[in-house]
Amino acid sequence: MAQASKPQNGQAAPAQGQSQLQIRVVNQYIKDLSFENPNMGKQMLAQGENPNLQVEVNVNAQRLGPNVYESAITLKAQCAAKAGNLYDFECEYGGMFELTNMPEQALEQFLLVNCPALLFPFLRRIAADTTREGGFPPLLLDPIDFAMLYMRRREEAMAQGGGTPPTTAEA
Repeated sequence: MAQASKPQNGQAAPAQGQSQLQIRVVNQYIKDLSFENPNMGKQMLAQGENPNLQVEVNVNAQRLGPNVYESAITLKAQCAAKAGNLYDFECEYGGMFELTNMPEQALEQFLLVNCPALLFPFLRRIAADTTREGGFPPLLLDPIDFAMLYMRRREEAMAQGGGTPPTTAEA
């Protein structure tokens, strides 16, 4: 009589013949970082004015090798006031992920939703530290719903007649 395998650590054992999904963060890194502070003198003279902040977030992913993928978030923030452009912040923060036994139909969503969600806290910290060190209040980004961004991008791609969405999503 065959004995059923017992789940370990509260996880169900994979069915016979199926391989277990394995996810490993291989590396995280800043791919590109730029901070420009062109009008600090003017900004100091215009104290008390409410600046206008525009933030853009993009996510993309690519295959780097067998079972190795990169997911990257690009963040652009521009802060302006009547005195002119106060600062421009741009950062692309990436992660390299090794995904073993990931079902092909789940791969794109995982790379554009789950991976950016793991990377975002680190990018958020870089944005806050850089703007603070640039002489401004820290740029504290609200959490981003990467699943909603992915679904919106997917709907846009379907509406444009493309059967599959691109491997990017933007806010």
